[in-house]
Amino acid sequence: MNTNDITRPSRRRFLALASAAAASTVAPLDASAMLPGTAGKARRLTWPGFLDLQVNGFACVDFNDPSTTADDLQRAIGVLRSHGVTRFLPTLITSSAERFDQCAKRMLEAGADAVAGIHMEGPYISPEDGPRGAHLREFTAAASIEDFKRRQEAAQGRIRLVTLAPEVPGALPLIEYLRAQGIRVAIGHTAASAEVIRAAIKAGATLSTHLGNGAANMIPRHPNFIWEQLAADEMMASLIVDGHHLPPATVKTMIRAKGVRRTILVTDAIAAAGQPPGEYQLGGVKVRLDETGRVAVPGAPNLAGSALAMDRAVANTVRFAGVTIEDALAMASTNPAGYLGVKTSGTLHLEWDPEAFALSVVEIT
Repeated sequence: MNTNDITRPSRRRFLALASAAAASTVAPLDASAMLPGTAGKARRLTWPGFLDLQVNGFACVDFNDPSTTADDLQRAIGVLRSHGVTRFLPTLITSSAERFDQCAKRMLEAGADAVAGIHMEGPYISPEDGPRGAHLREFTAAASIEDFKRRQEAAQGRIRLVTLAPEVPGALPLIEYLRAQGIRVAIGHTAASAEVIRAAIKAGATLSTHLGNGAANMIPRHPNFIWEQLAADEMMASLIVDGHHLPPATVKTMIRAKGVRRTILVTDAIAAAGQPPGEYQLGGVKVRLDETGRVAVPGAPNLAGSALAMDRAVANTVRFAGVTIEDALAMASTNPAGYLGVKTSGTLHLEWDPEAFALSVVEIT
């Protein structure tokens, strides 16, 4: 992909185009179709395939492990597809440059159509405990256009989204550079002041990565970086709706603040997703999935990705926020596709039980 050929609209125009793209790609719903014998409870729905902007791994496959093979990736893609995800961004977290290069190569060499590009989350993030999350401190780094160019070359020009903390040295010039290249920029794993958040938005940041997470437990009531991003109409926000990363009331409030068209569901799934409780790996770090579905580094207070699947995220969003199933589905499909400027893939044939808040993928065509 030659990002130099991309037309670069203003930030407000960009969001307007993203919203229009999302609206224009919504598949018609057969909302009145009820399943036989369900007394009008379960519904049949058709919808464009889900697009997950943040997947670190799935089904015992770690995308941040250089030993992951093309067969491993195809296996993970198959399980993701069973949950409705037909396109996604493998997410490579903070690591050494060598490890990034190897993992990027592994993600791309399979030539999988489901891979819509790479999400580079770090290393240009806060080194502080709290906002750093489960990322390894020793590999956090100042932002550098030259370093990014080298990583983009290793990724064959396929980095589509970069998450960074705007307060790290060099971040604002890098944001401007990425915007000029047509690469989406997200704010995440940050401890920035409200003023720095505004400067990042002015420079070209257009997304909040897992808003409300990758943050210190204690921050000023106001102003702070969460309020500033919630208030920014120029930005969309991604949320992890697994019941662990954000309480239901927070999910509801954030969606009300951003609006349905500016909200994107992500899973931040790791290799533990779709697996039983136990120990798993995330980029060389040992993590544990407990019986409640929570993933964390043993003995650490912070979360380390999730074991969430996108169909469950959609159902949780309806339950937590009181939005319609159609709105929640858009947050998982046409909204992220519109944000990236890509098309969705495939059509999902779904069953939705509004009383049980249960969404099932029946078939994909």
